[in-house]
Amino acid sequence: MNNPLALLGRIGLSLIFIISGWAKIAGYAGTQQYMESAGVPGALLPLVIALELGGGLAILAGAFTRWIALAIAAFSLASAVLFHGNFGDAAQATSFWKNVAMAGGFLMLAAHGAGTFSLDHLWKQRRKA
Repeated sequence: MNNPLALLGRIGLSLIFIISGWAKIAGYAGTQQYMESAGVPGALLPLVIALELGGGLAILAGAFTRWIALAIAAFSLASAVLFHGNFGDAAQATSFWKNVAMAGGFLMLAAHGAGTFSLDHLWKQRRKA
């Protein structure tokens, strides 16, 4: 039962980042302005998109899972602090804790790996052969 659940967990964790990465591409200029309004250089947007979209797809496939999960956990915590630290706004406070929860999920993924239904597992089996 652990392996199907690990796959479902990876799907759930990855979708928000895949969707968000695509949305940032579609709304590039607006996202860049939003980042700059929070004091984050807009020039970092391509890296953000690469991590969200590329990292989300890697997590979905179970590729390089532990390292990508650590990177996304750190990104989620940084995003919480930089963009959702206004606890006077209930929506921002909710987003802050949502990011903390996602970071927790990614830390669990980093600790336990992607499971059998993953590219990581396939690559490990091929190395053994």
